[in-house]
Amino acid sequence: MRHIAIATLLAATSLSSAQAGDILIHGGPIHTGVDAAPEAQALLIRDRTILFVGDLAAAKAKAAKDARDIDLKGATAFPGFVDAHAHLTGVGLRELTLNLDTTASVAELVAAVKAYAAAHPEGPIYGRGWIETHWPEKRFPNKADLDAAAPGRIVVLGRSDGHASVASSAALAKAGVTRDTVAPAGGQILKGADGAPDGMLIDHAQALVRDVIPPPSAATKRLALEKAGALYASRGWTGLGNMSVDAGDLKLLTALAAEKTFSLRVDNYMDPSGAAEVLAKGPFEDATGLIRTRGIKLYMDGALGSRGAALLEPYSDAEGLGLQLTERDKGLALMKAARAVKAQVAMHAIGDRGNRMTLDWFEETLAGDTAARWRIEHSQIVSDADLPRFSKMGVIASMQPSHAIGDLYFAPARLGQARLHEGYRWKDMLDSGAVVAAGSDAPVEVGDPRIEFYAAVYRHSLDGFANADWHLEEAVSRAQALKMLTWAPAYAAFAEGERGTLEAGKKADVTVFSKDLMTVAPAEILKAETVLTVVDGVVVFERR
Repeated sequence: MRHIAIATLLAATSLSSAQAGDILIHGGPIHTGVDAAPEAQALLIRDRTILFVGDLAAAKAKAAKDARDIDLKGATAFPGFVDAHAHLTGVGLRELTLNLDTTASVAELVAAVKAYAAAHPEGPIYGRGWIETHWPEKRFPNKADLDAAAPGRIVVLGRSDGHASVASSAALAKAGVTRDTVAPAGGQILKGADGAPDGMLIDHAQALVRDVIPPPSAATKRLALEKAGALYASRGWTGLGNMSVDAGDLKLLTALAAEKTFSLRVDNYMDPSGAAEVLAKGPFEDATGLIRTRGIKLYMDGALGSRGAALLEPYSDAEGLGLQLTERDKGLALMKAARAVKAQVAMHAIGDRGNRMTLDWFEETLAGDTAARWRIEHSQIVSDADLPRFSKMGVIASMQPSHAIGDLYFAPARLGQARLHEGYRWKDMLDSGAVVAAGSDAPVEVGDPRIEFYAAVYRHSLDGFANADWHLEEAVSRAQALKMLTWAPAYAAFAEGERGTLEAGKKADVTVFSKDLMTVAPAEILKAETVLTVVDGVVVFERR
């Protein structure tokens, strides 16, 4: 399921994108996302817009004689699913480099690197996707592991969350990292018993080895974006919030959309290094209307797994309060610049201290403006005192349900029982009146709408495990989950007037799955197949 042939996907997209005229969809449940009329018999699309939603006979009467008739044959249609938080270039690059997201142990990681090194006998090795929390060795990988797998080779492997990397001895030497190297602010260099770096670099310390791996070329990034777009369409996503985007990637995306080789809707939040244009003129979009630039993406802290999340009280299983990644003066200056041009700010915050500081900075900058729709990405650990502030301040909680069903294996150890209820509290957020926009954070997670929906409504691992530590009371209803993955991402990007529900007059973005996610047993959600993906009235994926 993960590794779908890119040529097949692009061929399907190209073939389907040539179609024009009316499209009539019927023959299965159609969930509109509209509270007053949640289901319909038929959906009629004309000129990239939804013309009619309702009775089949009425839809047929309105349809052109040459309308394309799509009989769902029992499959189920939904408003287009949108990944509110992903890293599109990273999704594509994950498929083009050493992908370690299925490694289940240090031993498997070593074997994967050894095989990759044999297949690629020259040059540095870069990979990403490992996470040690379920490994039997109960430890991070280290330079000795990489040296054994690829002796003498420069190897850098990123943890799945992007907040830590492990480097080989050759990579550390090339970068000049020694026992005397001082970690940069917001970073840590882990060391062994001998006092020398063990290869693990946390958050900003990863920059120390960045230059030992050649950056991907523009051609490689272009291929990665094409691959990611096709892969996402094949999974049923009609759009995404694209985070930490650099200026070159935005230029590539714009060109691909103009060439009609990229068909998803993308709301971009720029890395500060590439944010000059949006900070100068505010939000803007390309000629196709698919590629929009909404604002900037900042980081307050690191990740919980690597103990970089900023906590109010020390970690329960180690010393320290985590890391602050953005200095106050720099962060506030960027926020004030964004507010001046009505650009949005999306700030990563994992720990309860990270979330509190972000809310404090937002409050100081916005000065009572509750309509800016600034976003806290992840909103992962939020104290009881800070929870009501999201709704009160109009701050979007951009959350990833799949994080919970992975993190809750180790979160009890990191947080302790007394504050575990502060984690992954989707229902508490909704009950408080906050808008929760759901996404995946791919390539940190798989980037699959079925997994995000399943996690939101069931809050069990993919194999069905959960216990009292998982706080199952934070699972949401299916109607709430649907809204979190359709309407809420549109609202979070000031687009709820044109997408997010199936209503006449809105953009025709539709996702069709083989099973009705609103009614099937939880385990069956994961077995649903993507049947059809429609973006802007164009079929961009169709299962043959």
